[in-house]
Amino acid sequence: MSGDTLQLRVGFANELHKKIPADLTVTCPDQTHVVVQGCDKQKVGQFAADVRSLRKPEPYKGKGVRYQGEHVKIKPGKSATK
Repeated sequence: MSGDTLQLRVGFANELHKKIPADLTVTCPDQTHVVVQGCDKQKVGQFAADVRSLRKPEPYKGKGVRYQGEHVKIKPGKSATK
């Protein structure tokens, strides 16, 4: 995080930058967690959904941005059917 911009490294060649709205507070307790807080539940949820859409969890390994408590159902790969 730098100023009003959230910088994310989610597996792409470049960092992704997301502007933080003025009425939200975003903190990073460690490298793998982002906490979004604010008084408007709609704006908090929309910002969290925008961050999640940058790298959705994929169904084979579960990599990606997830909400706290979200469980991704892992699919078996091709070799699991043999």
